Amino acid sequence: MKTLTQKDKTYVANTYNRFPVEIVSGEGSYFYDTNGKKYIDMGSGIGVNAFGTADEVWKSAVINQLGKFQHTSNLYYTEPSAELAELLCKKTGFKKVFFGNSGAEANECAIKVARKWASDNKGADCYKIVTLQNSFHGRTITTLAATGQEHYHELFNPLTDGFIHTPANDIEALKKIVSENNIAAVMIECVQGEGGVIPLEADFVKELETLSKQYNFLIIVDEVQTGNGRTGKMYAYMHFGIKPDVVSTAKGLGGGLPIGAALLSERVENVLGFGDHGSTYGGNPICAAAAVSVVKRLTDEFLAEVTAKSELIVSSFENLEGVEAVSGMGLMVGIKTVKPAAEVVKSAIEKGVLCLTAKDKVRLLPPLNISVEDLKTAINIIKSCL
Repeated sequence: MKTLTQKDKTYVANTYNRFPVEIVSGEGSYFYDTNGKKYIDMGSGIGVNAFGTADEVWKSAVINQLGKFQHTSNLYYTEPSAELAELLCKKTGFKKVFFGNSGAEANECAIKVARKWASDNKGADCYKIVTLQNSFHGRTITTLAATGQEHYHELFNPLTDGFIHTPANDIEALKKIVSENNIAAVMIECVQGEGGVIPLEADFVKELETLSKQYNFLIIVDEVQTGNGRTGKMYAYMHFGIKPDVVSTAKGLGGGLPIGAALLSERVENVLGFGDHGSTYGGNPICAAAAVSVVKRLTDEFLAEVTAKSELIVSSFENLEGVEAVSGMGLMVGIKTVKPAAEVVKSAIEKGVLCLTAKDKVRLLPPLNISVEDLKTAINIIKSCL
């Protein structure tokens, strides 16, 4: 009989270079493998398990909806979808929400909204969208085109036309592009997650907002990884004092189930009409019920705890031997280590801590509700691997 690892290698497409860990169960901030070994989870499924594994509130919401109906399509109204949309709008001031199944789909929706808005308001020849070098927006052909990292493009050309990449935090380069091109939108991540957990500079983000008014283009903020409390606010753009036109989000929104959302401001709330866009599974009642259980708990008091835990992580690694720099925001932290990041992560796994990499950094994305005790234990184990 094949082992789990052998079965996976035999039948699953070779797209993942997995760590040699076979997860069989989990609870809270812990995972357990086939040998019964316990791991502290400092990755939360790449920022997905906002409240950890098998969280009781999340589980109850999912089970309750399972007992009613699992799917009905968007031909009919369902309470979880409507309630989630209302919660998101009231917490952000946005006017409408489109639900999909992933971050890439949320970004696809944002791109389509920008192009249709631009065509309606600036002419059919206005479709170009500016994104930042070192960004990551998804793995569909169009979101790959939006991604400002050439190595993601190499195997899949030709990609969707209409994207211009400019250096992050270089306002003069951005000014040149928007003054010379009739653009539809600028799309940013407030913290470039896959690009190395690098926050944008506040002056750059504020100047972007000024330029959007001067040249009449939309601002799209990709909050797929930074959203839903991850940075210590509901969404990362709130740290910068701006109001985007479209916000895309996913990952932590469903707390472990696949759901993506594009939040639409009053400027674009009616851009999409009947039949302009759609998704069979979008707003699935089980996923939406799970997301409601997440969003309801992202209170100001809870987010203050996220910020306090962030400060604990940063203060633990700053100015530490074996650490060159610490970056990030909230519970989205990148640690540039002297030793190769992959070696640190491998050593941490052996000692019972699951963490990630991002470029040349160790990336930490623990559950938002991880206990301070577990956090300190994980920090000390990672320190011992430096």
